[in-house]
Amino acid sequence: MAVLNKIRQRSLFLILIIALALFSFVLADLFKNSDALTSKSQNVVATINGKDITREDFLQKVEVAQRQAGPNATSTQVMNRVWEQEVRQAVMEIQFEELGISVEKDQMRDLLKTALATSPEFLNEAGLFDENKLNEYIVNLKETSPAAYENWINYEKQIAANALNQNYFNMVKAGLTGTLTEGELEHKFEGNKVDIKYVQVAYSAIPDSTVQVSKSEISDYINENKKQYEVEASRDIRFIEFKEEASVEDENAIKAELETYVNGRLVDETGRKDTIVAFSKVKNNEEYINSIAASDLKFDNRFVFKPGLSTEFADDIYNLNEGEVYGPYKDNGTFKVSKIVAVKQIPDSAKVRHILVPFLGAQSSDQSITRTEDEAKTLADSLLAVIKTNRSKFPELVKEFSSDRGSLAKEGRYDWHPYNTMVPEFNDFEFEGKVGDLGVVKTVFGFHIIEIEGQKDKKKAVQVGTIARKIEPSETTTDKVFRDASSFEINAGKSDFESVAKENNYTVRPVNGIKALDESIPGVGNQRPIVRWSFEDGAEVGDIKRFNIPGGYVIAQLVAKHKEGLMSVEDATAKVLPLVRKEKKAQTIKDRVSVSTLEDLAAAESTTVRTANGIDMKNPTISGAGREPLVVGTAFGLSEGETSGLIEGDRGVYMIQVTKVTPAVELDNYQAAANRVEQQKSNVVNTKLYNALKEAADIEDNRVKTQIQ
Repeated sequence: MAVLNKIRQRSLFLILIIALALFSFVLADLFKNSDALTSKSQNVVATINGKDITREDFLQKVEVAQRQAGPNATSTQVMNRVWEQEVRQAVMEIQFEELGISVEKDQMRDLLKTALATSPEFLNEAGLFDENKLNEYIVNLKETSPAAYENWINYEKQIAANALNQNYFNMVKAGLTGTLTEGELEHKFEGNKVDIKYVQVAYSAIPDSTVQVSKSEISDYINENKKQYEVEASRDIRFIEFKEEASVEDENAIKAELETYVNGRLVDETGRKDTIVAFSKVKNNEEYINSIAASDLKFDNRFVFKPGLSTEFADDIYNLNEGEVYGPYKDNGTFKVSKIVAVKQIPDSAKVRHILVPFLGAQSSDQSITRTEDEAKTLADSLLAVIKTNRSKFPELVKEFSSDRGSLAKEGRYDWHPYNTMVPEFNDFEFEGKVGDLGVVKTVFGFHIIEIEGQKDKKKAVQVGTIARKIEPSETTTDKVFRDASSFEINAGKSDFESVAKENNYTVRPVNGIKALDESIPGVGNQRPIVRWSFEDGAEVGDIKRFNIPGGYVIAQLVAKHKEGLMSVEDATAKVLPLVRKEKKAQTIKDRVSVSTLEDLAAAESTTVRTANGIDMKNPTISGAGREPLVVGTAFGLSEGETSGLIEGDRGVYMIQVTKVTPAVELDNYQAAANRVEQQKSNVVNTKLYNALKEAADIEDNRVKTQIQ
């Protein structure tokens, strides 16, 4: 009890001790994870001009964009697209707020009216935009489909953002005018001419090997021109690709299997009865190709003309008789055996008109379509009956009932078009019927009332049945590739990557300058996992890792890690060395020459005096020497007959003498030139304004830190 009493008496002291212990524990954890002290929360993808973009909001937008982009766009491409949109929005919103510009309700209605002016669902009987229909549409979305309503809200936001951007750009352009003084200057830039005599001592006259450039000189040049040599963090790797490709043995096995279908078989390899009828003797070709042979290409019952066959084998197949077989042959990554199933004469082009009656659920039907399939069929049959009675009614029925907007302007007509242009059912009707035929045909788009108006040039067409096998590696081959890749990975980890590759005759492929948000690795395409690995905190130079890629493996080694900042001397040498060398050559030429006339300079440097006439400031090019802005600018600063000193140009050291000055023709009015200046300024706004705002913005990109990519 005495001990407990003492503890109670010192309870405040104990609380302080415990608090200090907890505080020190938290501090230790913070210092252990320095990002917690120095970085933004893992939930903040970016901060742009003080505005945070949260991970959750960013990923929601990426998800929507991915659905819109479809399967052809990679996740990294979509993320980068959303990133640029978010950056632009944040950068521009600051400008809108500072100027106090916004899109109000009335303007929003006008914008929607303009954007939706041709949408049929919002037009009245007179073909004019009806705001009441728009209001009903929005209310219906809100009540029936929260997801669709959310998409509509995003659409309105996009319309508003576009309008704000347009307003902002127009305001900037309005402040950029071309004055008459600027017009006069522009006119003189184009019209003032000088003729010169010049001597060029080309830098190429001094061999590169005689000009020594030290690492310190390259370093000094980098530091004097820092902005040009700032770089992101990057990585260098090298890798070997192990491809799972079919071997010669694999290809021979595939061909042997296809020969079985060409020749037929009574017994299998074990001697058991296993009858396979020869392809040429088969009657039910579709069942044989799709089920018995289990072809990788399914039977297509459409007829084709000769150009529709594989170019390399078109003659061999097209000239077969009905029932004859050709193959096996290798075509586009497969081995094939083809048979002429049928031959007929078919027009090569046709002309039709049609009325499309869609139904609920038909492809490309809009939300206004509510009729069922049976109702659509009934309507199509009734329209057909009317047309059969009076074909002159076709155009007005197209206008009233057809939902095919692509043909509305032509009274439902599709002018001359080749065989197999339309969907199969439509195609079969227009090419297998005869001119004048009328009928109702169902396709994925709905019911079509079709009239055949014309057919041209009947030609031989063939129906081809093909048994195809993709040329793929066997299990034996893929197992060998796996063993080879694993063996190399282990041996390279114990020895030298390059040496082990050389011993096995593997090709090592280097990839330098990989950025943290890059997606592709040259030679193997989209390999984001390799990029992520090279930037992981624990990845060290020399590390080796195996990656599964489509059709094989990559064994990669991290070769170098480059920090963000200025380029290293080694990395910058290729760019900087020629520039420093040129400076030193220029100084060498100037040091060894002490002359005051062109003739003396030409004699001293064993060259000639040349002439160039009609030089202007707008296009600072010298005949025989190329583009030399500094030299041309110097010429316009000299009087007629005056000689310059030595000038360091882009391609050499020059001395010039102005032989003639021709002023631009004086104009009574320079408004036309002023208008050109104004247009030039306007074009600069369109191309450079946003980039300038973006460059000036404070953008903190945390995509890598938050592992968003």
